[in-house]
Amino acid sequence: MPSNRLAAESSPYLRQHADNPVDWWPWGPEAMAEAERRDVPILLSVGYSACHWCHVMAHESFEDEATAAAMNAGFVNVKVDREERPDVDAVYMEAVQALTGRGGWPMTVFLTPSGEPFYGGTYFPPTARHGMPSFRDLLAAITDAWTTRRDELLEQAGGLTEALGQGARLEAGDVPGAEVLEGAYAHFRQIHDDEWGGFGQAPKFPTPQNVDFLVRTLARTGSTVSQAMVETTLDAMASGGMYDHLGGGFARYSVDRHWVVPHFEKMLYDQAGLLALYLHGHLVTGHERYRQVVEETVEYVLRDLRRPGGGIASAEDADSPTADGRSVEGEFYVFTPDQFREILGHDADAAIAHWELDRAANFEGRWIPARTHHRGAWERPPAVGEARRRLFEARAQRPRPGLDDKVLTEWNALWIAALAEAGAALARTEWVQAAVETAEFLIDHLRRDDGRWLRSWQAEAGAKHLAFAADHAALVDAFTRLAEATGQARWIDHARSTADAMLTLFWDDTNGGLFTTGTDGEQLVTRDKDLQDNAVPSANSTAAVALLRLAALTGHDPFRDRAEDILRLSGRLAGEAPSAFGVLLRALDLHHAGATEVVVVGDRPDLVAEVQCTHLPNAVLAWGEPYDSPLWAGRNTPAAYVCRDHACGLPAADVDELRRQLHG
Repeated sequence: MPSNRLAAESSPYLRQHADNPVDWWPWGPEAMAEAERRDVPILLSVGYSACHWCHVMAHESFEDEATAAAMNAGFVNVKVDREERPDVDAVYMEAVQALTGRGGWPMTVFLTPSGEPFYGGTYFPPTARHGMPSFRDLLAAITDAWTTRRDELLEQAGGLTEALGQGARLEAGDVPGAEVLEGAYAHFRQIHDDEWGGFGQAPKFPTPQNVDFLVRTLARTGSTVSQAMVETTLDAMASGGMYDHLGGGFARYSVDRHWVVPHFEKMLYDQAGLLALYLHGHLVTGHERYRQVVEETVEYVLRDLRRPGGGIASAEDADSPTADGRSVEGEFYVFTPDQFREILGHDADAAIAHWELDRAANFEGRWIPARTHHRGAWERPPAVGEARRRLFEARAQRPRPGLDDKVLTEWNALWIAALAEAGAALARTEWVQAAVETAEFLIDHLRRDDGRWLRSWQAEAGAKHLAFAADHAALVDAFTRLAEATGQARWIDHARSTADAMLTLFWDDTNGGLFTTGTDGEQLVTRDKDLQDNAVPSANSTAAVALLRLAALTGHDPFRDRAEDILRLSGRLAGEAPSAFGVLLRALDLHHAGATEVVVVGDRPDLVAEVQCTHLPNAVLAWGEPYDSPLWAGRNTPAAYVCRDHACGLPAADVDELRRQLHG
C-alpha cells in the first residue's frame, strides 16, 4: 500500500507509521484545515520511538485495517513525536492530566478542528479490559457524540482550554530563602529508600538532578547520613539491570524497587544526567567504581549513539527483533546460563556467578545481567573482564534495538555539558574534543544562517522545527562548560549570543520566566512555560543555572537579573514540591552561596587541573584565552585568583595555596 504523509518526515518515530493503513497527517495547519473542511474532530496521537507501549498500541490498532478504517472515516489523524514537538506534547498532556488525573505515552487526545481538546487518555487496548474501553468502541462513542451532542463537546473543549497554561499565569514573588534548601533536604531524606536507594517505591526513575542535590549536600557538610543516601542510591542503580553491565549506559527506569528490571529504552538525556551524577559522586567520595560507570557510559554513547560528524542520536528502542520477526522488549539484553556457557565455554562459571545467573531468573524466564546481591562490589577480576568482552562481542551479533537517529539540540547540549565537565575533571582530553565536535555539529547543522536555532536534525531530512526555550537554555550551559573545559573564548561568545537570543524570543516581560515557544513560533491553543524538572530539566531551571554561571564569568548583570527573576517565579513551587524542581534547587543554592570565581592567568595547567578535578558545584573557571569580563581586568601575573562576594584572595602561585583558598 502507498505510504501516508509521514514518509518524508524527519522523525524516525513518525516514519515508523508511514505504512500504517491510518491516513496520518503530521502536526500543522494543513491538518487543522482538513478537519475544518471535513467537519470532523482531530485524533492526536503522541509518542516517541523508544516507547514500548507506543509500539504495542501501534501493532494492535494502527496496523489493524478495521481500526484504521474507523479512524479515517471519523477523524483527521495526526501523529506527533513528543521529542521533536515538546510544546505540542506539553499542552495536550496537561489536558489529559486534567481529564484523567494521570498522563503518559502513548497519548491519545481528541481535538476540535481549531485544536481545543475535549477528551483524551493514554494507551487504549483493542478490546475492553481493566476498566478501559476498547479503542474502536471509544472511536465510535466520540464519533456519535460529535454528531449528536457537539455543543456539549465544544463547551467542554472551551472550558478545558481556558484552564490550560497554568504556568503562564503564575505570578512572581520573592526569591525564597535558604530555608527552602533545608526543607528540600528534609523531603528527600523522608522519601529516600534507605535499603535500595532512590526515592519512593516502584517504578523507580533515576532523577539524577535530585540525587545530585544530595551529592552537593555531602560535598558541603560531609554528613554521614547524606553519604549513606548517595552511596546507597548510586550503588543500587548501577548494580541492577537498569545499568547495562556489558555495554555501558542506562535504561530509562526500573519497573521494580530493586532496579533489576528496566524498561529497556536508552535515552540520551538519561546518559547525560547520570554521567554528571556519577562523575560528581566519584569526585566527592573518591570511589573508583563510580568512575568506572562514568567511563563505560561515555564509551556507550560515543560508540553506539554518535553519528558521523559528531551529532548524538536520541535513543535506542526498548524492543528488538527476534529470529521469527517479532519485536520483543529487552530481547537484545537478556541471556540464559546455557548461552553464557556456549559463548564462554569452560570460563562460564565465574561470569555466571558474577552477573548472578546462578540465582532465580529475573526477567520472564531469562536473566538480565546484574549485581543486585553484590551492590558496590563491581571489581571485575581479569577473567570476568575477559568474559565481559566476549559476551559483549557475542551480543553485538544479535539484531540491535531500533535507533532513533534524530539529533535533538537540547539533548545534545545536555550531553556536551556533562561530557565536557567529565573530560576536564578526569583529564580525558579525547572526551573534551568529542564534546567540542558535537557542539560544532550543532552550530553547523542546527543553526540557520540568520542565527536562529532549530530543534531537530536527521540525516535524510535535515533540520526542522524552531528551537524552544529548553534548547537555548541547555546550549547556554553547554557552551559555558566548554569554555571552562577548553579555555577557548569562542565558547563564551556562543553562550552570550544564545543567551541573548533566548531572552529576546522567550522572555515573559509581565511575570518573568521563559515561555516554551518563541515569539516567532507557532501559536498553540495556549502559550505555556516549562517549569518543572521531569525526565529532562525544565527550560526555566536550566536557564536559571546557566545564566547565573554565565553572569559570574562575564560580569553581565542582566543575565543574573533574569536568573533571579526565574527564582522569583518558580522558587515558591520548589519549596512546595522539591522533587519536581531539583535543577532549580541547584540555581537557588548558587544564588544564596554566591559563585566562586576562579581565574587562572598564564600557562598553568597544574592550577587549571586542580580546579577541574575538584567538585566545586558553585564555582566557575576562566582560563586560557581572555575575553570581555571583569575577571580578566588587570590580571597579568601567572597565578590563580579566587574571588567570592566581590572580594579576591591573594594570587595563588602554587597548587597548595590554590587548594587552601578553594576550600577555605
